[in-house]
Amino acid sequence: MTEKQSLLLLQPLKVGNLTLKNRIMFPPLTTGYEERDGSIGEQSLRFYERLAKGGTSYVVIGDVTPVNTASPTPKLSDDSQIPSFQKLADALHAYDCKLALQIFHPEYDVPGVGRLIMGSMAAAKEAEAARTAGDLELFEEKMKKSNEIRGQAYAKLRHDMQYFATEASVEQLEAIKASIAACAVRAQKAGADAIEIHGDRLLGSLCSASINHREDHYGGVLENRVRYALEVVAAIREAAPDLMIEYKLPIITKNEDGTLRGKGGLLADEAKQFAVMLEKAGVHMLQVAQANHTGNMGDTIPPMGTVPYHWVLPIAAEIKQLVSIPIVTVGRVVTVEAGEQILQEGKADLIGYGRSLLTDPDIAVKAERGEPIRTCLNCNKGCVDAIQSRNYISCVLNAENGNESTVSIRPGEGPKKVAVVGAGIAGLEAARVAAKRGYEVTVYDKARQMGGQILIAAVPPRKSEILRAIEYYEQILPMLGVSIRLGHSPDAAVLNQADAVIAAVGAVNMTLPVPGADSKKVVSAWDILAKEQTVSGRCAVIGGGLVGTETAEYLLEQGCSVSMIEMLDQVAAGESSTILPLIEKDFQEHNVTQYTQTKVTGITPQGVTAVHTQTNETIEIPCDYVVMAVGSKKAPFSTEGITVPVTFAGDCSGEKTAGIAEAVRSGYHAANAI
Repeated sequence: MTEKQSLLLLQPLKVGNLTLKNRIMFPPLTTGYEERDGSIGEQSLRFYERLAKGGTSYVVIGDVTPVNTASPTPKLSDDSQIPSFQKLADALHAYDCKLALQIFHPEYDVPGVGRLIMGSMAAAKEAEAARTAGDLELFEEKMKKSNEIRGQAYAKLRHDMQYFATEASVEQLEAIKASIAACAVRAQKAGADAIEIHGDRLLGSLCSASINHREDHYGGVLENRVRYALEVVAAIREAAPDLMIEYKLPIITKNEDGTLRGKGGLLADEAKQFAVMLEKAGVHMLQVAQANHTGNMGDTIPPMGTVPYHWVLPIAAEIKQLVSIPIVTVGRVVTVEAGEQILQEGKADLIGYGRSLLTDPDIAVKAERGEPIRTCLNCNKGCVDAIQSRNYISCVLNAENGNESTVSIRPGEGPKKVAVVGAGIAGLEAARVAAKRGYEVTVYDKARQMGGQILIAAVPPRKSEILRAIEYYEQILPMLGVSIRLGHSPDAAVLNQADAVIAAVGAVNMTLPVPGADSKKVVSAWDILAKEQTVSGRCAVIGGGLVGTETAEYLLEQGCSVSMIEMLDQVAAGESSTILPLIEKDFQEHNVTQYTQTKVTGITPQGVTAVHTQTNETIEIPCDYVVMAVGSKKAPFSTEGITVPVTFAGDCSGEKTAGIAEAVRSGYHAANAI
């Protein structure tokens, strides 16, 4: 047996009546891939099938509702939806991958909210009919009614999120329990192998001492608060006895400042007691996870640099000592090596690689072969932000993610030499794809280090983990036979020796064309982050986008005082919703003055002159240095003398510069088209 094959991560695990072929799990993660009726369509099917093909042993479909909600989640509330889940089960089983459905019920009165939403839609339909008939008075009346009912629906939703666990009648809870049991029956008919009970949301609210204020047998002491969850376990066991049962156990943890993180679920001491109860109730496996119910996805899926790696593992390890059933750990376990160490130390039995499997669905097969694995950045840009904005998820580093049925690397078209100019993220991805197609690839860059803008993007606080994107290419490209020539700018004669050229020379920082912009006190944000220039004292950052915001945080870390000037009405408008609260807190603690809706008119020896775009008020902002962060433009690349086809990728491919997701996809598709 080889060293890679001997990894505990790749060894089987017995869970209830199932045997998982390895210890790699895809935990429940909202994808947005499902059809509008909640069934499993082509996009969803191919995504999960790709995980199975990559060797994942256990896939959990997140947020499967047993009732017909307005939420954009998978639904198994009707027998007509069974065939789509059966097709999914068959696809995963073809790769010896087990399928679990995470059944959850929202923490609100679903029928009540649904009736209001349907009433609003009905009034809107009547309004449209009135407008078509030319009755504008009736149209306005019905639209007003529609909006009023919709407002009532959202008001009820907000109310229920806080109080439904306390106010729900026993009859309502019995009906919900029956719907969950019926969903489990459908799951069993569909060929699913397991049910994961979502211990957050309604169940977590009932368990929580801070949310549940009932005075009946479902409220008060721990035994009462967990009673309903245990009844749900019993109902599923009775309704679908062939299914393995996993329970997602949400833990209310503590932040560094002592405040509680999460509301639904249990504090650690009570969670330990409940874990023992769950095992006695017949649960076969526990997933120990962070509790939510705060409205901020960053609490449960934290971005890079905000919490330690494996941050929920300590409580998972404690619970493992109290029960004999397998324990799943999730939460910033980003590498095979980290997962293996957790298993070897006996702190958990199964590793949930959520975001990591979006980045690279082949973790299992690559671990077995000893191949480099593309590692998640925990940036939350393509996944968590998409969930928050009701879009479908897609990892910024994986051009195929979410489009597995339509996007893949094409076979090469015979022997070809490809020259890639630029070793930023777009050029490196282009080189990888071209090499995977069987082409002979050479990468050139005038810089002496690979990475391009990634190198400066990693400098601000909490951002160093972004360097993992480059580390992957440093490992994989030599293995693919790619020649990398740094500190070299090829001329046309060199490039003409190739059959095709991909230009990925990136972008250059822009300077605002105002009087005084050529002053020595004006510096580039890029130069500061590249540590080619240093500043001190009072700094005015012009531009409140991502670069300006991150540069401001870096300057605060260096002891500078900072003012920010932005023409829009908000600073950091494009930042991840999980990171924005951290930036706002940092700015507040350091007394950062933010001048929004403000246009710079000039730079003087004393500072910056500007005007408020709404009031035309003149503003004087004193400072010692002015930092330009007003955007970038594509770097020039001359095709003069080049006689072979040239394709542009990344920032230099269009008038609008790209983020990391666009750069990766641009490089991927440029190389895939040759």
